[in-house]
This record gives sequence, C-alpha cells and structure tokens, in this order.
Amino acid sequence: MKRTEVRLADGRELIYFDERDDAVRDQPDRRELPPPPPASQLRYDPLTDEWVAIAVHRQTRTFLPPADECPLDPSVGDRRTEIPASDYDVVVFENRFPSLSSRVADAPGEITPFTPFRPGLGRCEVVCFTSEHNASFASLSPTRVRTVIDALADRTVALGELPGVEQVFCFENRGVEIGVTLHHPHGQIYAYPFVTPRTRTMLAAARRHAERTGGGNLYAYV
Repeated sequence: MKRTEVRLADGRELIYFDERDDAVRDQPDRRELPPPPPASQLRYDPLTDEWVAIAVHRQTRTFLPPADECPLDPSVGDRRTEIPASDYDVVVFENRFPSLSSRVADAPGEITPFTPFRPGLGRCEVVCFTSEHNASFASLSPTRVRTVIDALADRTVALGELPGVEQVFCFENRGVEIGVTLHHPHGQIYAYPFVTPRTRTMLAAARRHAERTGGGNLYAYV
C-alpha cells in the first residue's frame, strides 16, 4: 500500500491510500475555499453525565446532493470535489464540517454555573471506501476491504497520538435512516477528547464480568 499526504485548498490534510506503488498523487486542489471553521464547544450535561458538542457551523454542510454533485467523487474536468485526483482507491481527509478539531476559538463567558464547557478539541475525518459512487462496502473486493482496514488502522494510531485525544472511533455512514448526508460509500473517524458514554458502559460491564467470573467477555479487551 502506498500512502501519500497532500493539502487541500483550505489547508486540510488529505491522504491517499493506493494499492499500486506507481500511483502519482500530485493533482492540486484548485478550488477557492474559506478557512476551516474553529473547534466546536463541549458543554457538560450533569443529568446524563455526558459532554455534548455544540457545532453550529455543521448546519451549513452539504446535504443529500444529486449524484452529479457528490463531493466525495473524484474531480473530473471542471467538476472539483474534495478529492483532487481523477480516480482513487481509498482516501481519508479532514472533515470540512467537523464536530471536533484542533482549531480553538475564543471561549465565551459563563453559560450557567451548572454548565461547564471547554473547546471541542479533537479531529473528525472522512474515509472514502472507493471512487465508485454507486458501490457499497459489501460490494468491495477483498483487496479493497484490506486497504480500507489498513487505512483505518493507520489513522487510529496517528489520531491516538494527538494531544488530548482519549478515544478514536471508526464507523461507517450508510442510509438516510441514521442521518447520513452523502450517499457515496464512506465512513468517518472521530478522535474524542473523552471516552464516550457507550464505551464507558461496555468497559464497566467487562470489568464486572471479569471480577465475577475471572475471565473476559466480548468487551474485556477493548
């Protein structure tokens, strides 16, 4: 697998993961883009013991565009997308509308005495499984699935080493039923500045199981 890092027009990082060693990835991003938004704000909810991300800029993200305007397709001719190349195997790039990022904005004044808050430090990345718009993860070849997994492993290690990151979570986006905004086969990677509530619940269950039985369950090695 060949790994090539480039920068998009607004400075965001994009990484090509190619199955050919002779792949050339020198196509520039010729779009005119505004600067990336600042980090969101995290507010603590004492009733649920959870941090909630407030990311107003995500209201302007691309929402279910027609197939010929998909930003995850390759760039062809005058149609310029998030991926400058005219074809690709697997691509990972910083989300243009992230819930978490390293760009810290000025902190506001106190919200309420009961609402602690902090910057939404972290990172959100998009993973494009294939350049084929109408494909799906299930239709990928075994070689491509391996490339996707290798890319996820690469990013999990890299994001886990960022200052302040406590959990890296990879997942697939598919179907309007769960709120997906793009139909192109893709997933996301979130680097959180905290351990998510569901992960904490699973870890606690694993510990209780180990204390009770002396052995591990499905989550004991998370």
